[in-house]
Amino acid sequence: MKFKPATNTMAGENKAGFPVFFSILMGVTAIYIWWVVYRFLPTLSSWVTYSLLPIEKESHLGASVEFFFYDTPKVMMLLFLVVFGVGIIRSFFTPEKTRAFLSGKSEFAGNVLAALLGIITPFCSCSAVPLFIGFVTAGVPLGVTFSFLIAAPMVNEIALGLLYGLLGWEVAAIYMGTGLFIAIFAGWIIGRLKLENHIEDWVTNSTAATMSVEEEKLTWNDRIVYGWGAVKEIIGRVWIYVILGIAAGAGIHGFVPEGVMASIMGKESWWSVPLSVVIGVPMYSNAAGIIPVVEALLGKGAALGTVLAFMMSVIALSLPEMVILRKVLKPKLIGAFIGVVASGILFVGYLFNMII
Repeated sequence: MKFKPATNTMAGENKAGFPVFFSILMGVTAIYIWWVVYRFLPTLSSWVTYSLLPIEKESHLGASVEFFFYDTPKVMMLLFLVVFGVGIIRSFFTPEKTRAFLSGKSEFAGNVLAALLGIITPFCSCSAVPLFIGFVTAGVPLGVTFSFLIAAPMVNEIALGLLYGLLGWEVAAIYMGTGLFIAIFAGWIIGRLKLENHIEDWVTNSTAATMSVEEEKLTWNDRIVYGWGAVKEIIGRVWIYVILGIAAGAGIHGFVPEGVMASIMGKESWWSVPLSVVIGVPMYSNAAGIIPVVEALLGKGAALGTVLAFMMSVIALSLPEMVILRKVLKPKLIGAFIGVVASGILFVGYLFNMII
């Protein structure tokens, strides 16, 4: 995201000329209003469903509509808060800083650092090609580059924030831990396979720019503006997927019997984990769009390991991302990437179906 810092800003004032303490007061007030509205969402969704609309209580349609009217503002409010907060954190990171930090690191240490950086850096699968070129030409090892490219879209702040808000810290922590494991493991394996010669020739013939660019120094007011910019950009890009995901989750919640999901995606069915991966790969969504579906599946009796495998395959192995990566990778390297990541996802799915 491009950002232009505020100019001609007086010390102690924001761009609009208000004192900084007034901006802080407005922020605290906004958070309090957010908290009050968030607390009353269950009551509000029930009132809209059964008082404003002619829908009978305890009906399948009523359950679906109430789920939709409850989850839509809930997810959007969580998304707004998470993106704004992490947007400010992201203002401290740039692609140049990330590449410089990762270049020259030993493989395993680099894999770990790259996966951790992927959580908080502002990159998604649509940025895969320019990021890959920049990392490779800057001397970042291939396996380390893949650890970053796997973690950035899959184990990002939106996924973790929404999982925490909707399903609790335990599920969020499990997802973060297993996602980091897959990113580190897959990157390390790809690095061991020595497939550098399967990068497209035009990428390897590129040279990294040697000119250093002086970074603009941002004030805290600039970083707040950056956070608002992140909200407008990211929510503007994902809101339709959020609505579609919640609509799908509402249909599952209201109309799909609990026993059906338990039989198809339950831990007793050995084929449920690979089937969920196969179903997830052709789909195209992001964390914000798929998490409402995950919430509904878990509520209907699907096993946690199977649902985690489904979610990870949608985000990390989507067909559109493979098409994008084909611009810079030869088929053998793409095949190795899919095989290693899918193996890690299957391992995670079976592991959690066995222990939980």
